[in-house]
Amino acid sequence: MLNKQRFVMCTSTPDEPFSGAKPRLTEREKAFERRLREHVRMLAEEIGPRHLGQWEKLQAARQYLREQFARTGYEPHEQVFSVYGKEVANVGATLRGTDDSPGEIVVGAHYDTVPATPGADDNASGVALMLVLAGHFVSDPQPITIHWVAFVNEEPPYFQTDMMGSWVYAKACRRARRQVKAMVSLESVGYFTDEPNSQDYPPPFGLWYPSTGNFIGFLTNLRNRDLLRKAVAAFRRVGSLPCESAAIPAVVPGVGWSDHWAFWQEGYPAFMVTDTAPFRNPHYHTVSDRPDTLDYERMARLTTGMIEVIRALCRE
Repeated sequence: MLNKQRFVMCTSTPDEPFSGAKPRLTEREKAFERRLREHVRMLAEEIGPRHLGQWEKLQAARQYLREQFARTGYEPHEQVFSVYGKEVANVGATLRGTDDSPGEIVVGAHYDTVPATPGADDNASGVALMLVLAGHFVSDPQPITIHWVAFVNEEPPYFQTDMMGSWVYAKACRRARRQVKAMVSLESVGYFTDEPNSQDYPPPFGLWYPSTGNFIGFLTNLRNRDLLRKAVAAFRRVGSLPCESAAIPAVVPGVGWSDHWAFWQEGYPAFMVTDTAPFRNPHYHTVSDRPDTLDYERMARLTTGMIEVIRALCRE
């Protein structure tokens, strides 16, 4: 009965999640690991809490993002808007497609934090992954255009308001009639543990999902289950990191808790890649969400899998 429930509620893919002994990191993955660690340390340690209440630090993160995009060969651009009289910005870069197809994908992560927390997992980890992926694809262009975007104001009190950076961006996409085929939200992707009973879920999903928080999650609503199935199948073809996926009603707690929600509002297909944040990480939204709590080896493995996911989304 449980297996039947899981099939009905969640995506099915042609492959099983990775299991068994992990292979050693490749030389490329070792380079990913170093860069991921550097980005997280800079955002969460050197800069620290990044939100409108510490506007100077938010601007420091904004400048760092511009510099990193430029360093890897992009021309960074910004979508600037005002919140309570202060200038904030989504920071992005674009890799043009090699074909004339009008389709495009967006890969994004929010760079702000809640007050007080340094935000290593939430969400320096997602930003770091986005930056490393962007650096990789400079020399691996795809048939359609990829937009890399670091969003501002994802955290409360801006979440699901017209001050939320990703919703500002998604609305602009809709006004411009951009053909966004998929949006990938990278949200808290660095905390993993092999401790038994370390993974929680909203009821009743703990009945059939793993109780150990050593996997990455792919989540979306029911409408986008086919997109999720495609992404997870690609990830499992090459990934050496366990993953679990769920396409479930958007009212379930956690399913829409990131920037993909904003794209749903504008009718675009989107999903989230996450370590499940508050359902696993005891440091979530606290002062202890620091760089030394993250697993950079697993993040490097995640990077390899996400390269294949993005390739799959860009090709049909």
